[in-house]
Amino acid sequence: MATLLYRLGRGSMRRRRLVAAIWLVVLVGLGLAAATLRGPIADNFTMPGTESQRALDLLAEQFPAASGATGTIAVRAPADGALASPQGQAVVKELTQEAATLPGVVGAVDPFQVGAVSPDGRYALVQVQFATGADEVTDAQRDAYEKVGERAEAQGWEVAPGGEVLSSVPEVGSTEAIGVAVAAIVLVVTFGSLVAAGMTMLNALIGVGVGMAGLFAISSVVDLSSTAPILALMLGLAVGIDYSLFITSRYRQNLMEGLPPDEAVGRAVGTAGSAVVFAGATVVIALAGLAVVNIPFLTVMGLAAAGTVTIAVLVAITLQPALLGFAGRRVLPRKLRSTVPAGDSAAGDRAADAADAVTPPAEDRSGFGFRWARLVTRFRVPVILVGLIGLGLLALPAPDMRLALPDAGTAPVGSAARESNDVITEGFGPGFTGRLAVVVAGDTPQATSAAIPQVTALIQRTENVLAVAPPQLSPDGRTALLGVVPKTGPTDEATETLVNDVRAEVGGFRDVDVLLTGATAIGIDVSEKLSDALPVYLLLVVGLSVLLLMLVFRSLLVPVKAALGFLLTVAATFGITVAVFQQGHLADLVGLDTPGPLVSFLPILLIGILFGLAMDYEVFLVSRMREDFVHGDTAQQATINGMGHGARVVTAAALIMISVFGGFVFLDDPVIKSMGFALAIGVAIDAFVVRMTIVPAVMSLLGKRAWWLPRWLDKILPNVDIEGEGLRAHLDERSPAHP
Repeated sequence: MATLLYRLGRGSMRRRRLVAAIWLVVLVGLGLAAATLRGPIADNFTMPGTESQRALDLLAEQFPAASGATGTIAVRAPADGALASPQGQAVVKELTQEAATLPGVVGAVDPFQVGAVSPDGRYALVQVQFATGADEVTDAQRDAYEKVGERAEAQGWEVAPGGEVLSSVPEVGSTEAIGVAVAAIVLVVTFGSLVAAGMTMLNALIGVGVGMAGLFAISSVVDLSSTAPILALMLGLAVGIDYSLFITSRYRQNLMEGLPPDEAVGRAVGTAGSAVVFAGATVVIALAGLAVVNIPFLTVMGLAAAGTVTIAVLVAITLQPALLGFAGRRVLPRKLRSTVPAGDSAAGDRAADAADAVTPPAEDRSGFGFRWARLVTRFRVPVILVGLIGLGLLALPAPDMRLALPDAGTAPVGSAARESNDVITEGFGPGFTGRLAVVVAGDTPQATSAAIPQVTALIQRTENVLAVAPPQLSPDGRTALLGVVPKTGPTDEATETLVNDVRAEVGGFRDVDVLLTGATAIGIDVSEKLSDALPVYLLLVVGLSVLLLMLVFRSLLVPVKAALGFLLTVAATFGITVAVFQQGHLADLVGLDTPGPLVSFLPILLIGILFGLAMDYEVFLVSRMREDFVHGDTAQQATINGMGHGARVVTAAALIMISVFGGFVFLDDPVIKSMGFALAIGVAIDAFVVRMTIVPAVMSLLGKRAWWLPRWLDKILPNVDIEGEGLRAHLDERSPAHP
């Protein structure tokens, strides 16, 4: 692979104008396609095979009027008892009529007819039924719904429209630019060159632009969840900058060793580019593996992010060499440009051979990376113990982790959804914000009618049920919809217990189907399915990491050590995220209004992403250790060399990742905020605690045993040549004859 990438990098640099033009055409073409073909962003948390999804499918087929999105308009009168007055009743009646005539609405229910009035006569709930699902409600219809009740508000009433129809798409704004700005500063400090930093950032931004444009271009035929583009942007930026950083760093190193630009690029792409391809492949495999969970929205999220990572890899190994060709030696700091000989392409091979023949100057081993490596390896046992104990303490909150889909109770303070939720909770209790729906469907109207009283009685006697609303019948009378109000909120553990209890109570009917659904039930089903899939997915990822690293490092203990380090990272990250976002510790520091359960897909998504990033740093550091060990260094010295050469670049890469992910913490949306926080913390722990501290300590402790591999296994494993040993052999064979 290294030899192939060497030729690709060298060819891309020599034909840099053509390569740059091709990527520009791709960017413009996909941009135009995205502008003309972009479809709506969806939040369909569908889950094939679950009871809640079967109920929704049944409603869509037999009771389409009740399968559309619902809205709840919370009304608060100026004073207690005001709803009982003629004036109060007139205000509510006018409001109900106004809601019923809104575009896209098929009907609104008068709260006095269904008893949706609080005992103190101050609060009322107007139920609004839309003709289509929430994803198909237009912006104009949603805006009209949010403005309902303006006349009532002018009279001192509070009108707060809410419900699933107000589910909004998180907006990416200027706050994320903070992370990008910090990343740019890190690049400037790392390279000491504005040209190198700017070119690396430009390369990453082009890759993100291509990836995001392609994603939106296919959104008309693929249902994208609101978080899928955000995740793709987050990952695309982070890995795009990091991958370009790795290749540019190796290119600069090659230039300073006297290689001409085309040879320096070829070798940079052949060596660092191999690590980039491997790291990108692990991220893509882990994200695409989310499809095994069989939850459509999660599959789309994983594939969307995997697509942007794939683009980032392709841009890094093709466009980056082209841009390096335009930049030439300006990627070096000014003080080094005059001291580095300028090779030319025509004499490239001869200059490369000359550079290989020259004895390299004595290496400066006084840098921080070498000093840190010597310190860690000297006190390896205390370092390992402190690292394990520290990460173990951080992981303590992890067993208390609870998962749920986001609800209006955790929406940003001041948003329409949150205001409606707060008014409903204040007037009626938390259960009214997470009502359940029971579908009763029979072959005949008589069977359905006969079952309704029995179903109602069974539900009413279930613990934690506050009320059961009168049934709504389909036009043919074969399907009925019962509203169930729990005493607790949608993400409360007691509500989850109630859902399971109700299903157990009503599951014995023969002549009718009785199914429980609703946004709350769907959220519980999604969380349960993801919780069940999490151990299987974790085992898949850990097994994959051991196999891939065994191919790379020709070792048994190194992959096992890497996998255990990954598990430490995941456990500590879960612990910190639970402590902040669920338990509320230091929540103010991240701008979190209301702590609550973690979004149900965060853990499995976090495992997939961190896996790829962890393997990235593992390969970059340990491959140099193996290279030096194979070439005669002791295991101890090889460990120090690997850390000394890789620490600066890995530190910069990790800081860039943390900056980009951390920029999303400033968003108001709690889901995106928690994702950005967890990824930033995970990268920090994995890079600085696990890979740059525990890993060299363990490698020093293992010594030669770290590189042991049974002969029979060594023979059957293919050689992927991450370190470029095959490339060096190819270059040696090419000398002195040249193509």
